[in-house]
Amino acid sequence: MIRKVDLSDATWAKSELSSGGDNCLEVAFVDGVVALRDSKDVGNPDAAVLLLSEDDYRAYTGGIRNGQTNLVLP
Repeated sequence: MIRKVDLSDATWAKSELSSGGDNCLEVAFVDGVVALRDSKDVGNPDAAVLLLSEDDYRAYTGGIRNGQTNLVLP
């Protein structure tokens, strides 16, 4: 199902390993979905944002947490 999600009040977070830079992946949990964006795009209204279901995000991050190495760069 494709739907529009209002991200205007989203609280974005990025990895603590980013050292505050602007070359990071940011994540926001909004209205039952997970939004991902490039931190270089902050403030750009035309920037691409990837939306995932919470279940898909849990499956992906759970795979990484459990050591599934084909989900991360070598």
